[in-house]
Amino acid sequence: MRLALTGMEVGLLHQPQEKEDVAIQFRLPRQERSSVEDLKQIKVIGQRGNLVPLAELVRVEQQIADKSIYHKNLMPVVYVTGDVAGSEESPVYAVLKINQALDQLKLPEGYQLERYVARQPFTTEKFSMKWDGEWHITYEVFRDLGLAFAAVLILIYILIVGWFQSFKTPLTIMAAIPFSLVGILPAHGLMGAFFTATSMIGFIAGAGIVVRNSIILVDFIELRLKQGMSLADAVVDAGAVRFRPMMLTAAAVIVGSSVILFDPIFQGLAISLMAGEVASLLLSRMTVPILYYLSERRKYEKKG
Repeated sequence: MRLALTGMEVGLLHQPQEKEDVAIQFRLPRQERSSVEDLKQIKVIGQRGNLVPLAELVRVEQQIADKSIYHKNLMPVVYVTGDVAGSEESPVYAVLKINQALDQLKLPEGYQLERYVARQPFTTEKFSMKWDGEWHITYEVFRDLGLAFAAVLILIYILIVGWFQSFKTPLTIMAAIPFSLVGILPAHGLMGAFFTATSMIGFIAGAGIVVRNSIILVDFIELRLKQGMSLADAVVDAGAVRFRPMMLTAAAVIVGSSVILFDPIFQGLAISLMAGEVASLLLSRMTVPILYYLSERRKYEKKG
């Protein structure tokens, strides 16, 4: 009989007279295998059927295990891991605080600890630091969403230019997009929520709704101008008449988003849609007509 003792598990390999080996493996409760002394007290059946403790059958040797050498992309690395929870649940805020603490370190003159996120150091001649894991994923997500948002803004601009046949009017219409941030950021603070990737997705999705409301206002203004109304009267009339459909749109978004408001993953999406729509409703109703009036005033004064 051969006995293998691995600390956490005890394996017995019994070889009877037959040629086949029979392997038996069992696991004791944690309190009975938490130390070497506990393992020594384990009793096994001897040849005569009596119980014999392992301390009489084995010799315990304590040795230092070899340390693992880690590499990433053929470069030597040392991993330092940690989890964030509680008040610093999002890795963004924790990493920013750690970077501030690293900047305050007293390093030798002429030496700087370089930090990387999306790429690795080019050399191993000096120590450097790379943020990896969840922070690396968060960085890439926000970077990709930012690029996607920029592409969306360009496409929206092209579509509006094609409809209104003007390069200046789309800027007036799209000026309402930043107004949604006036509601999104304070709403996250009031709800005690972090601005996560889902919050960014909600901001991008809400941009389309905000632009739609601005298009309704500008299109109604131009409709009134074609009917012979003055520019000032058309601007005021658009803000008053088109407020009801804009308010109904905002109410529909709020009601639809409320079902995921308390979801731990999609809470940021709901807050961005709800708060961004409310803020843009109140601000764009006044600012978009005013901006349109300021941008088109000279043209209609010349016509008059």
